[in-house]
Amino acid sequence: MDLCFWYCCFLFSCKYILMAEPDHIFVKPLPNLAYDNDPAAFPFFYITPLEHEKVIRKYYPKERGPVSDIDPIGNSPVIIKKTLLEKIAPTWMNVSIQMKEDEETDKTFGWVLEMYAYAVASALHGVQHILRKDFMIQPPFDTKLENTFIIHFTYGCDYSLKGELTYGKIGEWRFDKRSFLDGPPPRNLTLPPPGVPESVVTLVKKVNEASANLPRWDDGI
Repeated sequence: MDLCFWYCCFLFSCKYILMAEPDHIFVKPLPNLAYDNDPAAFPFFYITPLEHEKVIRKYYPKERGPVSDIDPIGNSPVIIKKTLLEKIAPTWMNVSIQMKEDEETDKTFGWVLEMYAYAVASALHGVQHILRKDFMIQPPFDTKLENTFIIHFTYGCDYSLKGELTYGKIGEWRFDKRSFLDGPPPRNLTLPPPGVPESVVTLVKKVNEASANLPRWDDGI
């Protein structure tokens, strides 16, 4: 699947590439947020290169510059010029492998290792990203839509029937992608109770919109 994706990216004569994920739900049309050789990315609060300078220096030596040159990002969502990604991608792969094979790095970064690898690889090529907080929101912690383009359906959304967040505890109303590991969510999901933030309400409405318009939704197609 990944090989097919990358093959398609470089086969077609597009100038820019969007790297996104299956749990990215588009709220509105996404313009090209990149500007020439400056790609656009979403800053993640949990990608903190400065806090892990000792580990980062294994892959980004001092002579390359300060660790602050490494953006607090992953590889998704990112909009990047195709020619830039062609340069970064091999380095990204190699750094990912090096990090995974290093016990300290693997333990430190865990499931976000590949995100750090992309950020480091970009910095090694002198590429810094335009950081766009409006690129994406992550309910239930981001409660308002504001001007966002993407809802990232990553965290479980658990609420009481009074509309109170019960994160970490299964709520009387819940919507969590991990509940649907064996197939797609059912059609016409029950909307959240009153008081639940608009970000969560919109998320469920968008899933319902998709299921209502895809004839083979129940087949996972």
